Amino acid sequence: MKSDWIVPALVSAMAVGTVMFARMGSGAAGASAGTEQSSSDYKVLPAIKHGNLSVYPVVARTSHDTKQFITLDEGLNSGDVVVSEYGKLRTMIRRPAATPRSAYPSGGPQVNTLALVNNSKRPLILLAGEIVMGGNQDRVIARDRVVAPEGDPIDLSVFCVEPGRWIQEKVNFGAGGGMLAPAVRARAMNQKSQEQVWAEVRHSQMAMALATNPGAGDVAASTPGAAGGSAGGVVGWLERGGTVGAPPTSSYARVMQQPVVAQKVDSVAAPIEEGYRSLMSQLREQSAVGVVVAVNGQIVWADIFASTDLLQRYWPKLVRSYAAEAVVTNTKWSDAGEKSAQAFVDTLAGGHQAVESEPGLYRQTEVRGDGFRVFELTSLLPKTGFNLHIAKAVE
Repeated sequence: MKSDWIVPALVSAMAVGTVMFARMGSGAAGASAGTEQSSSDYKVLPAIKHGNLSVYPVVARTSHDTKQFITLDEGLNSGDVVVSEYGKLRTMIRRPAATPRSAYPSGGPQVNTLALVNNSKRPLILLAGEIVMGGNQDRVIARDRVVAPEGDPIDLSVFCVEPGRWIQEKVNFGAGGGMLAPAVRARAMNQKSQEQVWAEVRHSQMAMALATNPGAGDVAASTPGAAGGSAGGVVGWLERGGTVGAPPTSSYARVMQQPVVAQKVDSVAAPIEEGYRSLMSQLREQSAVGVVVAVNGQIVWADIFASTDLLQRYWPKLVRSYAAEAVVTNTKWSDAGEKSAQAFVDTLAGGHQAVESEPGLYRQTEVRGDGFRVFELTSLLPKTGFNLHIAKAVE
């Protein structure tokens, strides 16, 4: 990387331990996740650290204009995007005359399929790992995709992250569920198995219960009624917010929102978020577009976006997901260091590729490599052709 890529403000950022890597950008097509990347495409600098969480920001040579896209949270909060149990969208489509009867999803609710309509005039980005709350049970988006503006209803592939409920809480789903922690997110994206997702959700909830209050198990075992609930034992105690008599929940999102958990996660996320926000304000023109994440010195994940704007819109939910991973991870400490982070972002090629595409809208490419998977979402809309999002997970 040429030294003139790095602005003077980065000198002070490096002093506080900030890391970035920069990606060379091209114009329309962008690099494919299946294309071998050279080490000169990226630069990794010192990391932002708090406790056992290290975040390596990503700086790109070229940033793309992504203002035309709307995110899931933005769409749900504005009402322009509606997500409902399968077969219940009929009254939520604003263009009844333009939508043929056959386009409406029919049939009853399904665990792994929801119905979505994008009434917005902007294309919608969906990221695997985003949680929607409501309906018969909370769900998580199964894969990255783009949804056309003002289009017909679509079948939305999801996984359940609330196995203990199948009673309608409200007709439509809302935002506020956040993002799955990388370990659970990777399970959904890699294994594509509902049973595997449920297992990882329960494991994560148990680990969070023990991490937020090591004595929770003793409290739950010795307190009448505290060990019951959908999970029982430690998790049952946690699901009641650490108190007896509160209604239990099997919802991943609601467990993460419990005060005792939220406080623990915030204690890790807030310093990282503040440090990164400060750095991005200094480096906005240098195209800060993503992060590489390490927990206990071991690299576990990377999220890279097409623009600083898009990263900033996702950043609050992403940083909390990384913090949640750090809280529940109890592995032997190692020191990945800059060389390992550099190698992680340089290696996106693998021996096997699977491609799903909707012509003129998007292409999603999954690349399987030695000990990792890469998931690349490419916009195929007019005047785009660039990668909207790249996620890399360690297997």
